[in-house]
Amino acid sequence: MKKLFILVSIWVLTLPLFGQNPSSWLSDLSHPKDYVQHRASSYDRSGGNDDWRPIAPGETLTLMDEAGPGLISHIWFTIGSEDDHHLKALVLRMYWDGEVTPSVETPIGDFFGLGLGEYYLYQSTPLWVGPDKALNSFFPMPYQKHARITVANEGQVKVWAFFFNIDYRTYNKPLPADELYFHAQYRQAAPAHGFSNLWQGDPRVSGKKNLKGEDNYVWLEATGHGHFVGVTMSILQNQDDWWGEGDDMFFVDGETLPSINGTGSEDYFLGAWGFGENGFAYALAGAPVKNRGAAGSRSSVYRFHLDSPIPFTKSLRATIEHGHANNRSDNLFSVAYWYQNEPHAVFPALAPLEQRIPQIHAVGGPGNAAK
Repeated sequence: MKKLFILVSIWVLTLPLFGQNPSSWLSDLSHPKDYVQHRASSYDRSGGNDDWRPIAPGETLTLMDEAGPGLISHIWFTIGSEDDHHLKALVLRMYWDGEVTPSVETPIGDFFGLGLGEYYLYQSTPLWVGPDKALNSFFPMPYQKHARITVANEGQVKVWAFFFNIDYRTYNKPLPADELYFHAQYRQAAPAHGFSNLWQGDPRVSGKKNLKGEDNYVWLEATGHGHFVGVTMSILQNQDDWWGEGDDMFFVDGETLPSINGTGSEDYFLGAWGFGENGFAYALAGAPVKNRGAAGSRSSVYRFHLDSPIPFTKSLRATIEHGHANNRSDNLFSVAYWYQNEPHAVFPALAPLEQRIPQIHAVGGPGNAAK
C-alpha cells in the first residue's frame, strides 16, 4: 500500500509534465496550424459500442496504414486479454515509407516500459501508463510517404479486445529532407553472463577493469546518422544483493574507448545510492519499480535524453555493464529509442516468446544454487 501511495503521489505531482512540452503547447496555441488532424482508431464502424478489435493467436492486426507526408503525435492502447503474458506475447512493429523491415520491433509491454510483463503506473515525458492499463506514447514519429503499424499475437490465447487511438497529422507539402525517423529496438539477456557469482567478497569483482566495454549488455548498435534519445530497462534478479554498479558506456562513430562513460547503474538512471528506499517516476528518468536484495527481486528503470540527445554520424553502440565489470548474471530486458536516417541496420532476431517471459535462471551464487 505504501508503494502504491508513493506512485500515485508521483503521478499527481507530475501531471503538469505530461506530453512532450506543455509550455510550448500553450505558447503555440495562437499560431496557425499547417496540418490536417486525423486518428486511426478501433472505433465501432457501425456506430455501436464495440470499439475494439480481437487478435487471434498467430494473427497480425494492422492499426494504421496511411500515406504521408505526416507525423504521429500520440498513441494510446489498452488491452483486454486472459493471457497473463500478453504484454510479452503481443509484438508491436512500425514501418516507414514502405520499408520491408520494421523501424520499431518490440513486445508491446516493453515499448511502454513494462519489461517485466506486468502493469504499473508511472509517468515520463514521452511514455506513461495510466489507470487502468492505459498505454501512452508521445514520441513524435514523422514519415514522408507512408506509415504502417501492426500488432502480432505470438501467444496461444486470443486477445478478446484491443483498443487503439493513433493521432496523426498530414501535410500538403513534404517534410524537411533531413527529418529523421523514429526507431525502437528490443533486446534481452536472460540471463546475462557474469564472470563471478559473488557481488562482494570476491577480489576479482572490485579489482576487475573494463575500459572498452567488453561483454557489456548492449542496448543498441545502430549505423547511419541520428541521435539516441533514451532507454527503458527491466531487471529480474537471479542472485541476491544489488544488481547495479554497472557503468553506462556510449561508443560513437566506431570509438574503441567510450566518449561517454558513467559511474553506476542508478547514476545513469538519475538516482543514487541504489535508488534508496522509494521508487520514483519523473519526466526524464525514474525507477518506478524498485526491489533490491534477494533473488527474484524486480526493478524497472528509464532514462530519456530529451534535454541533450546523443548524436552519431556513422554509428552508435550504447551499452551498460551488468554489475561492476559485468560480474552479475541477472535477466535484463530493454528497449532503446532513437532517431536516424534510413536505411537502418538489421535488428537482432526477436527472442521466442518462451524466452521473453521473465523467469529465474539457475546461475549459481547467493540466493541461487546452480542445478
